[in-house]
Amino acid sequence: MKESVVVIPTYNEIENIEAIIRAVFSLPHPFHLLIVDDNSPDGTAEAVMRLQAEFPDRLFLEQRKGKLGLGTAYIHGFKYALRNGYHFIFEMDADFSHNPHDLMHLYNACAYEGYDLAIGSRYSSGVNVVNWPMSRVLLSYFASRYVRLITGMPIHDATAGFKCYSRRVLETINLDKIRFIGYAFQIEMKFLTYKFGFKIKEVPIIFTDRTKGQSKMSKGIIREAFLGVIQMKVGSYFRRFAR
Repeated sequence: MKESVVVIPTYNEIENIEAIIRAVFSLPHPFHLLIVDDNSPDGTAEAVMRLQAEFPDRLFLEQRKGKLGLGTAYIHGFKYALRNGYHFIFEMDADFSHNPHDLMHLYNACAYEGYDLAIGSRYSSGVNVVNWPMSRVLLSYFASRYVRLITGMPIHDATAGFKCYSRRVLETINLDKIRFIGYAFQIEMKFLTYKFGFKIKEVPIIFTDRTKGQSKMSKGIIREAFLGVIQMKVGSYFRRFAR
């Protein structure tokens, strides 16, 4: 059944990719998986291809020519999901910072509770982060507080990258006009979902920092997010959000 697809962007995730694929496919719901790989030199895509022989009807791979940014990878995956008729589209990291078992909670929020966007939230019930240094926790937590203050979104974890969208959200948002490619992409997508009046739920999760592979965080990504929030808010005054 082509109902639910999990989009996972990858760049140099050879240490995690097989384990995360098997973990998702071990869940009771028949999730499909789309790996969007940005030409990883470590052989991530080749590992996915080998596993496709084992999971031919559930595991899919889209390869891009280079490291083009997190946001564009998700948009590539979202467009693939819409073309192929999926009703629920998830996004998740490959490094087990998002627990695959929480996919079920996000699915239930959208499929059975009627929400249009379910967010795996680190901050909706306190601070639920494991293995991050305090400086990183504070940066993430206060970034979300900053986003909430500027945009007015009633969302505690504005930069979360563990989500489930209903199809109608992605059909309403013009994906070709998404401006940001780093973590600001996550904020922009939530902001547009909120401005279009869709129902949003934060589902509490425990976020555990990666134990294998390298983080993709950089100062440029942080700067884009900080300035992008102001640009989004100002731009919203000159746009109609009708659906």
